[in-house]
Amino acid sequence: MISIEYLVTALVVVLIPGTGVIYTVSTGLAQGRAASVYASLGCTAGIVPHLAATILGLAAVLHTSALAFQLLKYAGVAYLFYVAYATWRDKSAFAVDGAISRSSASRIMTKAFLLNILNPKLTIFFLAFLPQFVDPAAAYPLAQLLALSAAFMAMTLAVFVAYGLVAHAFRRLVIESAAVQRCLRYGFAATFAALGARLASSER
Repeated sequence: MISIEYLVTALVVVLIPGTGVIYTVSTGLAQGRAASVYASLGCTAGIVPHLAATILGLAAVLHTSALAFQLLKYAGVAYLFYVAYATWRDKSAFAVDGAISRSSASRIMTKAFLLNILNPKLTIFFLAFLPQFVDPAAAYPLAQLLALSAAFMAMTLAVFVAYGLVAHAFRRLVIESAAVQRCLRYGFAATFAALGARLASSER
């Protein structure tokens, strides 16, 4: 079963500005709404190999000792605090380079796909993230992992499309406002730190 805690955490993860978000936003600004949708599709497809690699490994890990589960849990805590720190420090999170030439749908999707599939941090992230929301004693942990992954991908696509669609309309407010960029950066950083603290204090 997909919990509210998982959906909230996944939403925060997807919302954080990263390579995929920046590419989708910049594509939307430079080439329009349709191009941003193609970029969103490519970025979402690019996380499939990382999820597949994670699921293949975790399906076995979740059947082992509680110690292995706890190690994964604290790896997740450490990673969440690292993301919080990195987000706090990154002042260029919403900086967009608008000098992008118009491209075909296939070219946009291919570039977006490669941006995500060539990011090794995604596999590490999912390895630390997904186990927190799976019951290791469940009869079918693999089914739970597949359901969580499907929900994460659907949320990724929806959020990326939303980023692209509103980017052009809110360019002056978000992209060109240092104050808004600062608020978004600090807000995301604080949320990740809070999630890390919550995870550290949880039993499962």
